[in-house]
Amino acid sequence: MKSDKIFFFIVSLFIVLASIVSQAKADRLKDLVSFAGIRSNQLLGYGLVVGLDGTGDSASNLTLQSMASTVSQFGLKVTTADLTAKNAAAVMITSELKPFTKVGQTINVTVSSMGKAKSLRGGTLLMTPLKGADGQVYAIAQGNLAVGGFGVEGKDGSSLSVNIPTVGSIANGATVEKMVETPFINSSNFVMNLHQGDFTTANNIVEELNKLFGPGVAKALDGTSISVKAPKDSAEKVSFMSILENVDVKPASPKAKVVVNARTGTVVIGGDVRVTPAAVSHGSLTVKVQESSTTTPGTTTTTQNANTTVTNQTEAVTNEDSELTAGAENVSAFVFDAGTTLSDIVDAINAIGTNSADLVAILEALREAGALRAQMIII
Repeated sequence: MKSDKIFFFIVSLFIVLASIVSQAKADRLKDLVSFAGIRSNQLLGYGLVVGLDGTGDSASNLTLQSMASTVSQFGLKVTTADLTAKNAAAVMITSELKPFTKVGQTINVTVSSMGKAKSLRGGTLLMTPLKGADGQVYAIAQGNLAVGGFGVEGKDGSSLSVNIPTVGSIANGATVEKMVETPFINSSNFVMNLHQGDFTTANNIVEELNKLFGPGVAKALDGTSISVKAPKDSAEKVSFMSILENVDVKPASPKAKVVVNARTGTVVIGGDVRVTPAAVSHGSLTVKVQESSTTTPGTTTTTQNANTTVTNQTEAVTNEDSELTAGAENVSAFVFDAGTTLSDIVDAINAIGTNSADLVAILEALREAGALRAQMIII
């Protein structure tokens, strides 16, 4: 009987949920928040790739030591002088352990050369433990690498590389050996953290959840976190979470911002940017310098007397002539009235044919004048 009531309750919630899906400009809760404790964990390992076609680390001492250590595990005694790393490479292995991944499941790994290897193409990663931030082993990686890039080199020293041949991947290349415990099963409350903290959005989420599940189910801890009471039964928690993350919530309008990428010249103006009444003129001063020269050839005069001949010679003379002109292009001017919107700003600035540098200069001038109602961020 109790299970029937629970089933009816869940069905009723889905019906209510379906009625609010059509809300305008609403986002699913799963797109706005992340749930505390439900997260991925990064794994890292150091290993050895063998089987390369002469593109390995060659005489790298690090690789030679790794090879000697690996061989010694099989009862063989060798030194670095007995080995060559022409067909081997020292690598770092990275992977991501997603939440709720169970022991025995497989995860993808990325293998990156850390020595002098020119390519990992055709290599095989030997068994490598992957550790978490706590130093414990959570997965074991091994397998053949898939490398998307390649490189060739000529005898004269010329070379050609396509993509990155020193990085490869192994699909399902690591087997999980230890599960990361999450507080999901034993928690009495679910804490949701907004991707972008906002008090209005947090309040909207609380109101929407309490309207759907009943008063007091959700409460805002601050402008970023919302706490929601969770069912006691673990099976009900999964159903509750399924409903919770699909609730539609209308987020608050973002802060008015103008973001400028100084490296690429990209300018992004938020939709809520406004300006107060202001006049803007835009033009540039041009200066032109033209150099010219004229040369007067020299002359030779000969005077002959009865006993003497006198020759007078003058050198050629060069006269420099510089012409300097300055002028201003036609100055473009426009006026922003009160309540001017983003589209008005863009239309006005596009009308005078500015580039991104001019656009940034105009926006910075508006901000300094106190007419730009937005936060300007330069990245």
